[in-house]
Amino acid sequence: MRNSRKKPQESKRREPFRSPRLIGLDARLDSALYNFRFALGEFWENTTIFFRRFRVRGVRRLLVEVLDEGFTFGVGGAVLLLALAMPAFEETKKDWRAQDDFAVTFLDRYGNEIGRRGILHRDAVPIDELPDHVIKAVLGTEDRRFFDHIGIDFLGLSRAMTENMRANNVVQGGSTITQQLAKNLFLSNERTIERKIKEAFLALWLEVNMSKKEILRLYLDRAYMGGGTFGIAAASEFYFGKNIKDVSLAEGAMLAGLFKAPAKYAPHVNLPAARARANVVLTNMVQGGLMTEGQVVAARRNPAGVVDREEGESPDYFLDWAFEEVKKVAAGLPQHSLIVRTTLDRNIQKAAEEAIEFHLRQYGKEYQVTQSAAVVLANDGGVRALVGGRDYGESQFNRATKALRQAGSSFKPYVFAAAMEKGMTPRTVISDGPISWGNWSPRNYGRSFAGRVDLTTALVKSLNTVPVRLAKDYLTTAPIVALTKAMGIESPISSHKTMVLGTSGMTVMDQATGYNVFAGGGLAGTRHAFTQVLNHRGDVLWSWERDGPEPKRVLSEKAASEMNSMLVQVPEWGTGRRAALPMTRVAGKTGTTQSYRDAWFVGFTGNYTAAVWYGNDNFGPTRDMTGGILPAMTWQRMMNYAHQNIDLKPIPGIKDPFPAPAQIAKAKDAKDEAVPESQSLIGPPRILSSATTKALQELNQRFRSAPLLTAPAGRTRLSALER
Repeated sequence: MRNSRKKPQESKRREPFRSPRLIGLDARLDSALYNFRFALGEFWENTTIFFRRFRVRGVRRLLVEVLDEGFTFGVGGAVLLLALAMPAFEETKKDWRAQDDFAVTFLDRYGNEIGRRGILHRDAVPIDELPDHVIKAVLGTEDRRFFDHIGIDFLGLSRAMTENMRANNVVQGGSTITQQLAKNLFLSNERTIERKIKEAFLALWLEVNMSKKEILRLYLDRAYMGGGTFGIAAASEFYFGKNIKDVSLAEGAMLAGLFKAPAKYAPHVNLPAARARANVVLTNMVQGGLMTEGQVVAARRNPAGVVDREEGESPDYFLDWAFEEVKKVAAGLPQHSLIVRTTLDRNIQKAAEEAIEFHLRQYGKEYQVTQSAAVVLANDGGVRALVGGRDYGESQFNRATKALRQAGSSFKPYVFAAAMEKGMTPRTVISDGPISWGNWSPRNYGRSFAGRVDLTTALVKSLNTVPVRLAKDYLTTAPIVALTKAMGIESPISSHKTMVLGTSGMTVMDQATGYNVFAGGGLAGTRHAFTQVLNHRGDVLWSWERDGPEPKRVLSEKAASEMNSMLVQVPEWGTGRRAALPMTRVAGKTGTTQSYRDAWFVGFTGNYTAAVWYGNDNFGPTRDMTGGILPAMTWQRMMNYAHQNIDLKPIPGIKDPFPAPAQIAKAKDAKDEAVPESQSLIGPPRILSSATTKALQELNQRFRSAPLLTAPAGRTRLSALER
């Protein structure tokens, strides 16, 4: 009975508790979800029915699909291009509108004026005050749709592409004035796709942030116009001796013709070419509807003339670099209108320019190389010559001071110098055999191994495995990087293991600076572009001897001498035989990078240090050109001139500065192999033959070693003739 009574009670306790409020809330929630799903389905069905009206089939559907994919890839491509252009926009954050307030007159080392830099744009004339025919001449030639496009003229670009395809050559350019201004303000002249992308985006940025008149004014004010002048106002003063407001139509057309190629059409250099170009500008004005043929006929019949100018060309690449160096020390000076006495030797500068032009003209097509750069330093650190490219008028980008190019084997002396500091010697024997550093297994140029060799042979023969083994097993990369910085090299040298073989980018100036430490017996900090900064009253405001940094020793005399004893053998029986000179011994090293993109010869004598580079602006490969060919030949050519009629000094650590007869013969053989005798040294001719020079040197040596004269017995004084 008890059990039967308890069962109903237990079942009653197990019934779940149910609240009327919760049941109602649940019902409302279910109803809302149902209604939302129903409405969503109804909306989707109505939307589907609506878009069925636009459904296409057959060929139309194929066209729509293609357009759809095109828009998708177009948006993706635009995002990618913008990402590539973003680094260029960092330049817009600087005060790029500001003009330098320096006015600097440069003199060479002998006191002759060589050019000016600084306030070259200060007297620019506002656009509204320029003659109407000058504006029309510029627009008619450079950008006829300037006031209609958005910075990029797609119509003009397509027209230029059509004309170029029709002519199977580049006969028209598609760049607008805005694009050219973007390049002048923010970019270099390197012909790469990346630069063109940045140029396009920066042109759009300029159009958004500036008016058309501002863009045109800056373009006319910043463009290089030849003769060392920048801006159309400065060019008018230089070529015609008159204010830009007063130029005639013929003169305005000649000025407008300079924008394309100022060095080629500069009237003080080639007046017929300048007049022919001006005639093309007049034709462009007529074809563009800016003037009639009747309005330009007088300018055709009476072409512009120019004021007389000296034909001597200005060393513009050197002046650009020297101006930047001057500003570093002149910022704290009380005056900014300055006269600077530089270290430049115009004769050596001319010899360097001619040597580069000669070899590019003679062998450029054969080796598929278009550019070169060179720097010559006196062994006291003074920069005697600087060539930043083949043609300053075509490209003002300074390849000697700004272009970072892989050094190749010309970097190896820095590795060997670190080894000398570590206690090794030129006679230290090391294995030239297969080596792996992680997943990197470098090989020699000839893909063979020499076995156990001393360091001298390894450097002279430019073996790859030996410097790698030095860095891997004895040095690590850290002391090598530290040594390059101590030697005055400003290029960013990577600490990656491959840097041992010269994969880091270096400038030509830095290469000359580094090797100048070897030539200076281990002292660094001596490179300089000028010796004095003066005001126009002649007061010396800054002097290298008084205010320049003190030289510092970065290599011991022992290590420097040992390095020189190895480097001096490279031109004698190694890879640099074409660089050997007949009058003095040469020390140096060749360098060639992968795919023959860069070729170097960097070397020195007891008097000068010089670095020569060959390559292409687009980083394209050359045709099997090594550092022992054109760079060594160019180095030999310009240094042969530099060493004429000077007091020859020995290389530190090398007792005999004169090459042995056998070495002279080898040098002559290398020269004959490289250049025919008919193509002898450009520039001032040799005053004395090699044989005469050698005879005089031997006579001089005999006089030096002869005993002093003594007075005969009974006489206390020598006669004037005997003295």
